Amino acid sequence: MDARALWNRYKGWLYDDPATGFRLDVSRMDLADDGDKAMAPAFAAAFAAMAALENGSIANPDENRMVGHYWLRAPELAPSPEIAAAIRQTLSRILAFAGDVHGGRIRSATGALFTDLLTIGIGGSALGPQFVADALGTSSNRLVPHFFDNTDPDGMDRVLAGLGPRLSTTLTVIISKSGGTPETRNGMLEAAAAYGRSGLQLGPHAVAVTQEGSRLDQFAVEHRFLDRFPMWDWIGGRTSELSAVGLLPAALQGIDVDAMLAGAAAMDRLTRVPEVRRNPAALLAWAWHAVGGGRGAKDMVVLPYKDRLALFSRYLQQLVMESLGKERDLAGHIVHQGIAVYGNKGSTDQHAYVQQLRDGVRAEL
Repeated sequence: MDARALWNRYKGWLYDDPATGFRLDVSRMDLADDGDKAMAPAFAAAFAAMAALENGSIANPDENRMVGHYWLRAPELAPSPEIAAAIRQTLSRILAFAGDVHGGRIRSATGALFTDLLTIGIGGSALGPQFVADALGTSSNRLVPHFFDNTDPDGMDRVLAGLGPRLSTTLTVIISKSGGTPETRNGMLEAAAAYGRSGLQLGPHAVAVTQEGSRLDQFAVEHRFLDRFPMWDWIGGRTSELSAVGLLPAALQGIDVDAMLAGAAAMDRLTRVPEVRRNPAALLAWAWHAVGGGRGAKDMVVLPYKDRLALFSRYLQQLVMESLGKERDLAGHIVHQGIAVYGNKGSTDQHAYVQQLRDGVRAEL
């Protein structure tokens, strides 16, 4: 294809939303110009299923659960007034708690202002907060963020060594939906031991994010944590960033969580348009379905060229691979499908990835 033809194809396929500044170019994917007509029935079903999902239909038949992380940034869309009220009340409590910490109305057990934030979690309870902390944090962070996101003792020792005497002014947020995740509990016990070695207790320096009545919730009450914030059964860990899981650490760090929610809501609106070429999510889904043969026969490579987005590929690995990597579909058919996600910084790794993509193993569709 010559340069003029490529340019015309680019213009014809470019998705551009001036209001958000979001652009998506799928022109170099192998999509037929009239291919959306053949895919129309499938996309009509997908748009209908998405609408039903947001209206509260059961999306997880194994556990009889709704999936409603969309309501976190638009509680007016929640299927019940009770859910909408719980979302709004939790956000108000998060903002009030962060304001009290920043304003010195909530202080460490030593009486000093909190200076640092230690978030303990694993998987979606850590990747989201880490990604946001790195992407949106500044040198003016109200609390400096740190993370226990693994069970490696050396890794936790390195974090604690970096905190040093500031452990006494460190606020610890412990995140576990079930309250029984072993890795998170190990991190919590390591933190408690570190506070103990400094002559302090965990409780006056800790906050829990968990389901009501969980083991962690009970532990937090018993040890007099500063506060407890809810997780709901209709939110999965990998989509929990805009719940208390991510909003509490971000607010404590000093990030504008209202702006985060507004941005997510704006993107939701773009991806609910029931026309493939006017919906960036549908365009991407179509592109990956086409090149991957509908079952992930091609891998996804994510190469951010901005340092602040270096964790984006790690975040997407869990979000995409855990969501799509399935042995069976909802009807029980064996499908063995998914999309493998790889990536790192663009400038650092582009040559290795591009080399493999161009000249490496070819998948047979």
